[in-house]
Amino acid sequence: MPEPKSVLVIGAGLSGSVAARQLAEAGHRVTVIDERDHLAGNCHTARDPETGVMVHHYGPHIFHTGDRQVWEYVNRFAVMMPYRHQVKARVGDQVYALPINLHTINQFFGRAMDPAQARAFIAAQSRSTEPVSFEDQGLAFVGPALYAAFFRDYTRKQWGVDPARLPASILKRLPLRFTYDDNYFAHPYQAIPRDGYTAMVAAMLDHPGITVELNRAAETVTRAFDHQVYTGPLDRYFSHRLGRLGYRTLHFEHERVAAPWQGTAVMNYCDADVPHTRITEHMYFAPWEMARFTRSVVTFETSAQAGPGDIPYYPIRLLDDKTLLARYQALAQRTEGVTFLGRLGTYAYLDMDVAIRKALDASAHLIEAFARHARPDVFPDAA
Repeated sequence: MPEPKSVLVIGAGLSGSVAARQLAEAGHRVTVIDERDHLAGNCHTARDPETGVMVHHYGPHIFHTGDRQVWEYVNRFAVMMPYRHQVKARVGDQVYALPINLHTINQFFGRAMDPAQARAFIAAQSRSTEPVSFEDQGLAFVGPALYAAFFRDYTRKQWGVDPARLPASILKRLPLRFTYDDNYFAHPYQAIPRDGYTAMVAAMLDHPGITVELNRAAETVTRAFDHQVYTGPLDRYFSHRLGRLGYRTLHFEHERVAAPWQGTAVMNYCDADVPHTRITEHMYFAPWEMARFTRSVVTFETSAQAGPGDIPYYPIRLLDDKTLLARYQALAQRTEGVTFLGRLGTYAYLDMDVAIRKALDASAHLIEAFARHARPDVFPDAA
């Protein structure tokens, strides 16, 4: 067996924790640090001490995947409880089901169409252009009326820019169904950890080869390591020397209310005159225990441009950001002894299952490179 490496993993979210576990199981000595006072990054969950409800403190996280290996991996560390995510949308004084499906279409237009009729109706509404922007995609996807009601103003609130400036790929991730299926995701595996994501991550990091230090910023580390796995913001690693990449941050206002309060896990607010993008009622994420709660926790969520002191949640990736990203990627390629990983480290929007898959693949690459005494790729998940 090759000599064990000492590895510093910066960030105790999913990407960093999966990498740490894989490296430790391969015999390497791993130190995981995070500047927050808890594990699991933005998927951190904790029980509210007054109501007993498990709260998703940084917004709702639903695990869904079609990757069987990733599914089996998370089941090593948590009891995954089946969960079917349903989202409602408030438009004016009406509440609709999302994603847009046959019920949404018939309710919105006051019709009683069957699937074939609805498909033809939406095709007649749609503008058949080659989509470049989010707005192009929306008009081609559902036509001007549904786009204006469900996507235009909501997207402006969420991203802080006109939808015409956003890439079409953002909307391409969402389904359009000509059935009454209102399951938000289509993956075969959909669940939430029974004891929350933080407990799942804690189980990942529970290994004799792993040391965890919370409330510890990367900039405070002075000890030398053989290698680093960095999951923080890419531009921060280089002290923003080329400029700041654009991120959106989220602001959360938690309130305790009588249960039930809104009757569903997530209610989107699509109108421009409502400041928040959605309200989450957390007890609905645990249907196996929901009946015992007499009080509930709801969270009002608003989006804003991330400033220097804010938590970055997801990259904006406008044209200027992509240009700056390419410069940072070139700078990173000239850097020794570090691997960049995760949503922030690679400046990419990643679902949880994709983050885990990329962390598994990157870890396998690192383990193999260490064994060969070779220089690991800086961005192995993109290789």
